[in-house]
Amino acid sequence: MKTVVLLYETCCIYEIVITNYFLQYCGHELVFATTDGKPVVAQEKFSLNATCALKDIDPKEVELLLIPGGDISSIAKEEVYSFIREVASNQHLVAGICNGVDELENAGVLKGIESTHSLEEALVVGDHVITARANMYVDMAIAIGKKMNLFADEADLQETIDFWKFHKTSY
Repeated sequence: MKTVVLLYETCCIYEIVITNYFLQYCGHELVFATTDGKPVVAQEKFSLNATCALKDIDPKEVELLLIPGGDISSIAKEEVYSFIREVASNQHLVAGICNGVDELENAGVLKGIESTHSLEEALVVGDHVITARANMYVDMAIAIGKKMNLFADEADLQETIDFWKFHKTSY
């Protein structure tokens, strides 16, 4: 199983960098996909290389599909919506932040479930869908970590929250 990060022109990397760090640190396979497999430039002007094209990934092998915010017009395509729906229909985790939530909405996977589009909440964690507003990138990373059992125990979780969310350091 792998995590697929959907990259596209102007995607906001800051919104997903902590999630990616947690997953990589815990040994999860990360695949960075674009619709055509070509590099893109993020909102922050980082040049991002894709691992592959989205069409080269079997949605059944995806444990997490992560969609950052940004100008989603370049991924407003049926091929992307279909991929999102298939991952969601397999009851694997799908997470969107900022305009990534719009992409989940456009794909139809938010229909009938609670999300940041249907509630006045900044982070909504469902059974298989996580949605977050842009400023909730740390909370989203922690929520994904909890869903994917990335934390060794409650102490590990609390240490992670203290460090990443509350900027505490232990001496």
